[in-house]
Amino acid sequence: MKLYFHPLSGHAHRARLFLSLIGADVEIVEVDLATGAHKSPEYLALDRFGQVPLLVDDGTIVPDSNAIMVYAAKKFGRTDWLPEDAAGAAKVQRWLSVAAGQIAFGPAAARLITLFKAGFNADEVIGRAHAILTLIEAELEGRDWIAASRATIADVALYSYIARAPEGNVDLAPYGNVRAWLDRIEALPGFVEFVKTPIGPAA
Repeated sequence: MKLYFHPLSGHAHRARLFLSLIGADVEIVEVDLATGAHKSPEYLALDRFGQVPLLVDDGTIVPDSNAIMVYAAKKFGRTDWLPEDAAGAAKVQRWLSVAAGQIAFGPAAARLITLFKAGFNADEVIGRAHAILTLIEAELEGRDWIAASRATIADVALYSYIARAPEGNVDLAPYGNVRAWLDRIEALPGFVEFVKTPIGPAA
């Protein structure tokens, strides 16, 4: 099993983190985005979108970080991380959609401005980040995890870009429940840190 990965990508970290949390035996292959390795003919033959992360498992090719987590949870029978019952699976899926939506267009986009000079409107994406963090803060009131009584792939999907939100000038100080939740994820056996960069107020 190989995971094509880049250390600054929160999507790639999300996939690597989950594979580590479940103890999967995986080879990490770092893709040099700066030189366009993800747009090479060889890479595009694996994933025509030319994105990281990408999982290759004995001929099965799985692009997309959330899809990789679903695949790994199913492959290894980890119903503790991805419930089989209809209601439990739906609760997890709801937050995978948030990770692909409000998180991607909020804290992730804000970080892209400071890290890669992305052409987003800073006030707009920082506002979106605070809007979704306010909702997550309320959701975590009186509970430890976002979708169940234990950690699931929903928590992993949300973690990386929220943890590094300060790198996009999104202050986490007002969100005590969120910060405590981040601490709980970081205390899980097998946790792998998302690289920190010297930008934003957390620098």
